[in-house]
Amino acid sequence: MRTTVTDGVEGTTAVDPGDLTARDVPWSEELQGRTVVLKCGGSTLVDPALRRSFAQDVVELWHAGLHPVVVHGGGPQISEMLDRLALEVRFEAGMRVTTPEAMDVVRMVLTGRVQRELVGAINAHGPFAVGMSGEDAHTLTAERRPVWVDGRAVDIGLVGDIVAVAPDTVRDLLAGGRIPVVSPVARGTDGQIYNVNADLAASALAVALGADRLVMLTDVPGLCADWPRRTEVIPRLTAGELDALLPGLTGGMLPKMEGCLRAVRSGVGRVQVLDGRTPHAVLRGVLTEESPGTTVLPDGAKDGATDGPADDSADDAADDATDDATDDATNDREIRV
Repeated sequence: MRTTVTDGVEGTTAVDPGDLTARDVPWSEELQGRTVVLKCGGSTLVDPALRRSFAQDVVELWHAGLHPVVVHGGGPQISEMLDRLALEVRFEAGMRVTTPEAMDVVRMVLTGRVQRELVGAINAHGPFAVGMSGEDAHTLTAERRPVWVDGRAVDIGLVGDIVAVAPDTVRDLLAGGRIPVVSPVARGTDGQIYNVNADLAASALAVALGADRLVMLTDVPGLCADWPRRTEVIPRLTAGELDALLPGLTGGMLPKMEGCLRAVRSGVGRVQVLDGRTPHAVLRGVLTEESPGTTVLPDGAKDGATDGPADDSADDAADDATDDATDDATNDREIRV
């Protein structure tokens, strides 16, 4: 709603969701000057209307005085191209198995197609966005990442885990009033080029930039404590509560929530997992914190727990996790950035 005054009488006028701006939502000016890292993927990149909505939100955050940084995925587009080239599409523990042939496709699709479409959507509003890859200026450095499935190590090819971030190039772009759009491809310590999960890349970059918050857009309403048996979304939980839940997560939600945990335990103020299928989820979520989804807070945060069934779900699920599984998962997720 937009507040209006007619003949001295205050009223409200409905706002077209496609025309939502920062002026239409109440927000604190304390956010001005803060860095926010936005990870987008899934429907946000596939649906042209959602891509335009996301781009508008990013520009509105810039106009509001925030410093947005975008990290994008592109899984559906990569899979589509691999299918067209008759190359295998396979995932293990939520990670794409990436052969050298598949890596060429990943690099081409992310930096040559998805990034270009996203930069174009943002720049439809003005000369804001500059596209770059994690390879550029050694912004992201990775090492080969092993994964464990049912207690055994699985080789997933040229998939990397971020071990170092050089954020100066991104900072220079922000200082120049630009909006960096980063593709999650990294140079390896061994000279190889690695495919990096976009959620983990966004997390590492948020930590290195000292971001106030990290926003993950996904194609589900948020984190559920016991999916698919229970569908209640956990609205808010602490890092410790998430750590206990992590061993029970599967598929794409596993690296996403791993990235959330890494971020809040390394200094990011909060992480929000929002439903990217909702128009203007970013603008509402960042400025008003009213967008439905899941918020992860550091341990000890005063507002880290709220009453309600969803929070009980988080507590119950956390209690069900064994101490040994939690300790092992914590060791596996140690970040070195």
